[in-house]
Amino acid sequence: MLIFEILFYSFIAIVAIQLIYYGIIFGSFAAHTPVIPSEKNIGVSVIICAKNEADNLKENIPLILNQNHKLFELVLINDNSSDNSLEVMEGFKTQHNNIKIVDVKPVEKFWGNKKYALTLGIKAATHEFLLFTDADCKPLSNRWISEMTNRFSTTKSIVIGYGPYKKIKGSLLNLLIRFETFMTAVQYLSYAKLGLPYMAVGRNLAYKKAQFFEANGFMNHMNIMSGDDDLFVNQVATTSNVVLCVSKDSFTESIPKTTFKSWILQKRRHISSANHYKPLHKFLLALFYLSQVLFWTLAIVLSLLTFQWKIVIALVAIRFIVQYVTLLLISKKLNENRLLFFLPLLEILLITFQFFIFIKNLISKPHHWK
Repeated sequence: MLIFEILFYSFIAIVAIQLIYYGIIFGSFAAHTPVIPSEKNIGVSVIICAKNEADNLKENIPLILNQNHKLFELVLINDNSSDNSLEVMEGFKTQHNNIKIVDVKPVEKFWGNKKYALTLGIKAATHEFLLFTDADCKPLSNRWISEMTNRFSTTKSIVIGYGPYKKIKGSLLNLLIRFETFMTAVQYLSYAKLGLPYMAVGRNLAYKKAQFFEANGFMNHMNIMSGDDDLFVNQVATTSNVVLCVSKDSFTESIPKTTFKSWILQKRRHISSANHYKPLHKFLLALFYLSQVLFWTLAIVLSLLTFQWKIVIALVAIRFIVQYVTLLLISKKLNENRLLFFLPLLEILLITFQFFIFIKNLISKPHHWK
């Protein structure tokens, strides 16, 4: 019976931890009401780094060129593509005088390193305010540039946005990818709201050019394959220089992976960069994941043992109610409401896949950004 009591009281502690995360940490963002800023119409350099993205460039460049922002340039970085990405860029440039092309040649020291290519693009940018997205991303409105850059101020030099993935009907993988993206955003947006910013996604991120050079660019983590977005933000973000932008007109939509193999490789690269976050951030992220694993494990074990089953069921119910209410409020902000129909299943699947990816990264490291 002693072991049963230990498991039971451990379960109570785990539920308490989960309630702190969902009710307080994530709840802070769920209750967040952003202030609508005034129009600034500042000069902006939109930066896209592309490697073998000819088809995506053809589709998405017009959506950026049709933005209603008054003053912006589009910096297109061709990162040693083997397809006709450069030709596509040059074709657009002949028709639009606000396009600048940076053609990156392979350099042995930085071979396959996206950060090197981005650095050249940032140096070539005309404007002080930089807005980043990927070649396979499309802005969901013609106000994307304005919505993101209106958030800049004298104290806010980093703007963190949201970039969901395109919905594919009838695909479990797509559902899982979108849920993982949503839950990742729940965390980095909530921590930023609390003054503990730790990452952002390069699909929708803006910062001042001066911020980049003051931090010596990506040099602190140039040897790490991934992290041009999250590691840079983890390095330079403070409690006071970050602002969120979660208006629906500010979202970008990306093309998701269509096979488990390609998605797992992508997530392996992302998770590998998390090992280089600041200690506090790593602790908070690890504690949340561990509390999820233990919640499900202990709930199942105690239910099978029928030990204090009424209390166990009550605690499970409380945790699910707080979790669902918080995520429902956030999903409305991020336009991801329907994901919650499959919440318990997706949570278990995501925990399982994250554990698998963690083990794979312990065995071997992924290489190159594409």
